Amino acid sequence: MIRHTVVFNLKHAHGSLQEKAFLRDAMVLKEIPGVKKFEQLRQVSKKNDYEFGFSMEFADQDAYDAYNEHPKHVKFVKERWEREVERFLEIDYVPV
Repeated sequence: MIRHTVVFNLKHAHGSLQEKAFLRDAMVLKEIPGVKKFEQLRQVSKKNDYEFGFSMEFADQDAYDAYNEHPKHVKFVKERWEREVERFLEIDYVPV
């Protein structure tokens, strides 16, 4: 199992219509075959200044690779993520 996570900040004002539209439109990612336990999260720790997180799981590396190459993911990254995300940190985990 691979748990794919990313924390990020958007370029949009907090609570704005653009922020809400980005989060709404990101739900397309959970429709991609192989994505399990998709979550959108608001970061609350005072230990860092990221605002949001996405988390999802994949059965194995093949499922994760298929997600990365899927047209819906590629389109979302190109048309939304690259234009609207100010900064991010991506971390992928496997159980130990």
